[in-house]
Amino acid sequence: MSGFIPGFNDEGVVTVNRVLLKPEYSVDDLEERVALLCENVKTYHSDTGFIGGFVALNSGMISNEGSSLGQAVASPLKEREALIVTFWRTFAEHEASHRSETFQPLFRQVLELCENGNEEIAYRMLWSGKAYNKEEAKAAREAKAAYAKVA
Repeated sequence: MSGFIPGFNDEGVVTVNRVLLKPEYSVDDLEERVALLCENVKTYHSDTGFIGGFVALNSGMISNEGSSLGQAVASPLKEREALIVTFWRTFAEHEASHRSETFQPLFRQVLELCENGNEEIAYRMLWSGKAYNKEEAKAAREAKAAYAKVA
């Protein structure tokens, strides 16, 4: 691991929830409920396995350069789909957080927004990294130019 996520090592677990908003709810509803849930996790589980996380909202943009399925111009799930991604020391610690009395009521409030129910999948990190700074990028390109032909 490269230290992209401080405190997260190769024994850690990444969990991903995919939320599809019901039509009667807004992104503001999602932001409010998820903010309360995330604050709870930070407050009560930062010392019991929680390392960090983020929530990402589907922007509607689709990369035609990075996609191999047709040439779509916009995602039909724009501002209806969100990913809640968290990083944990262990899966057991993650599971214990979900059994917390303070977590469950907030979790149920988020689930009320979900058209798709909920399935939280745990992943093992294979790679993470941050961008090189300007000097590191220059050195990497120089090394590639000098040694890539050898391999």
